[in-house]
Amino acid sequence: QVQLVESGGGLVQPGGSLRLSCAASGSILSLYVMGWYRQALGKQRELVAAITSGVNTNYADSVKGRFTISRDNAKNTVYLQMNSLKPEDTAVYYCNAKHLITLVQSWGQGTQVTVSS
Repeated sequence: QVQLVESGGGLVQPGGSLRLSCAASGSILSLYVMGWYRQALGKQRELVAAITSGVNTNYADSVKGRFTISRDNAKNTVYLQMNSLKPEDTAVYYCNAKHLITLVQSWGQGTQVTVSS
């Protein structure tokens, strides 16, 4: 089973940018569909962006045009570039890996993103 560790969260002003990283170990990342989810206080966890083992991506409507998901299979790392951040983007962001064949999912521990002036 793959292990995931997120990094890159923090406090940023509205309109600012952050890049989250998700480092995977214990398996080959190309065998997984990778995703970023977020959970704001008092709300359900929601999908932010996902990327297949190739280049297919999908985004939540709320982040389209502002966030970009990418992956480097050689480095076993997935990224989420977040631009034009808004206060409503404040949440704990989680990395997710879903195996292409078994559909078993793994989660990281989460990283806090706070957008505030």
